[in-house]
Amino acid sequence: MARITASVYTSHVPAIGAAMDLGKTQEDYWKPLFAGYDFSKQWMKDNKPDVIFLVYNDHATAFSLDMIPTFAIGTAAQYQPADEGWGPRPVPLVPGHPELASHIAQSVIQQDFDLTIVNKMDVDHGLTVPLSLMCGEQHPQTGAWPCPVIPFAVNVVQYPVPSGRRCFQLGQAIRRAVESFDEDLNVHIWGTGGMSHQLQGARAGLINREWDNAWLDKLINDPAGCADTPHIDYVREAGSEGIELVMWLIARGAMADVARGATADVAGGPAPKVAHRFYHVPASNTAVGHLILEN
Repeated sequence: MARITASVYTSHVPAIGAAMDLGKTQEDYWKPLFAGYDFSKQWMKDNKPDVIFLVYNDHATAFSLDMIPTFAIGTAAQYQPADEGWGPRPVPLVPGHPELASHIAQSVIQQDFDLTIVNKMDVDHGLTVPLSLMCGEQHPQTGAWPCPVIPFAVNVVQYPVPSGRRCFQLGQAIRRAVESFDEDLNVHIWGTGGMSHQLQGARAGLINREWDNAWLDKLINDPAGCADTPHIDYVREAGSEGIELVMWLIARGAMADVARGATADVAGGPAPKVAHRFYHVPASNTAVGHLILEN
């Protein structure tokens, strides 16, 4: 059967992608941030998955405020990097895994989660920046990502957005779906976005280092409690865009220690191992958080 062996968490700041694309990674401003991912790139080589299930939010490229689903799963064979107004990022096409994606969609919907099925969409910096950070820079024509990717878009842009608890429970459902897939696959699940930042209004530029790190501690050690963090706490403490952190709870809910059987409300396996943790401020008025957990 397929299995989820690790979860990865990272911010997806668009300026990080621009720094990579424009050759600025060794400039004084950016160098400490990229150094924090040196371990992660080697870890990816040493722990190469067969598939990445990547949770992110679309930034008005595949969807718009005219129509934005709460949860949307990509089931295409490949995904084109999106033009976000200044041309697509110079990165390779993103290969999909239609068979596993379709299976997860079927299973999760039968577990009473309503998903939107997307057979064609472009993917923006929310998905490509995490891939670049974890896999290194790739030439758009001759390079390639290490494995297929299943995009999973979450609405954290237009209120109402899903609760942390709902996202956490969805992660548990995704784990059950993956484990019911017959093919022997090593799957990683990634949660992206955050951490504290606000892009507009009187509090534009807000960063809350203390709250971010306390939230990371809770995500690792008390994920169920972390999932109960109310929306107003994210907005008050982490800024209007801090709500993106609910996407990390999908990945955390898919880990073995909080897995729950389809019928029995029982605890799962041992606590995950923290393979790597990193925090950096600022990156284009955003706090960057990064975590790797292994089952």
